[in-house]
Amino acid sequence: MSLHHGHMRHPGDPRLTITRPSRFVYVLGVIGAFLALTACQAASGPTTKDSEPTARELVDLRGRILSYTADMTSDGPYSPPDDEQRGRLARGVEYLLAGDASEAERLLAPIGLGVTRLTDTQSGRRYDEVAATGSGESSRWGRLYVNADSRLRWNVQVPHPMSDRNTEALGVRLLEGTPGGALVLAGAHRKAGRANTADVAHREDSAFHSIVLELHKRGVPGVQLHGFAESSTDRYDAVLSTGAAQSAPGEVSALADRMESDGLRVCRGWSARCPLEGATNVQGRAAQRLHATFVHLELAPDARGDGRDADDAAKAVAGLLADWADG
Repeated sequence: MSLHHGHMRHPGDPRLTITRPSRFVYVLGVIGAFLALTACQAASGPTTKDSEPTARELVDLRGRILSYTADMTSDGPYSPPDDEQRGRLARGVEYLLAGDASEAERLLAPIGLGVTRLTDTQSGRRYDEVAATGSGESSRWGRLYVNADSRLRWNVQVPHPMSDRNTEALGVRLLEGTPGGALVLAGAHRKAGRANTADVAHREDSAFHSIVLELHKRGVPGVQLHGFAESSTDRYDAVLSTGAAQSAPGEVSALADRMESDGLRVCRGWSARCPLEGATNVQGRAAQRLHATFVHLELAPDARGDGRDADDAAKAVAGLLADWADG
């Protein structure tokens, strides 16, 4: 090999030689391509980097959640988050679900929200909680609880705590009873605030809707819990539908079968004309657009309180969640 005027080649090699300046340009090109690729990856969303929440607490999970909902009243204050706040919340939840709690914390802090790793004193299970860090407006936006010990496979949504009485207690029961789930909880009574702004099942400008959308985007199936008064219909104990969709997957039909086998009177929205089907529910409409599984469940008072009907309903819904967890 010979070195002559900055050229390096084998004698007799007919291939194009690379000069030192050309080699420098080539290296710069490689670096530029790497930086461009890194930028694209950063813009596309969360990485696979795992991190855990900084804050940790040992709690009675059920007591923590139900003490939060107990303060919700129909004449309470409520203001929805603005566009920028909802965007930050959505990105924070996106990173949390991807396993990057540190980035989630960074995004959520400016809007008054934080992430805490909770350990339940009763079960020993761990949950990541997204909740307000103070008593400002964000304290009425709601909360998210995600099981931190297993892969996320399902979610339960409670849009009307205290208004649809005992749906919040059923939501906690389901979260505690089946691994692999998340609980999305509204933060105000349905009639709080002004002009139905807190009716999050029919509003897209809520923290609740932003969180559910992130779950839809990840393909996590969900069941939304509602309650109806006896005066609405005395023919059924449960009205089961898939929101805006007109069909039901097999596991949802199996849920109806389980309820009926336990003696509950069920109206199936995909095969009959039912009251309270939830066709105008905005989370259901979003699920249809995003091809996500969404179940809208209306329960009579006896099927969501104490007693045999409530136990049978809870057991049947837990069976649906177990189907999703095993799927």
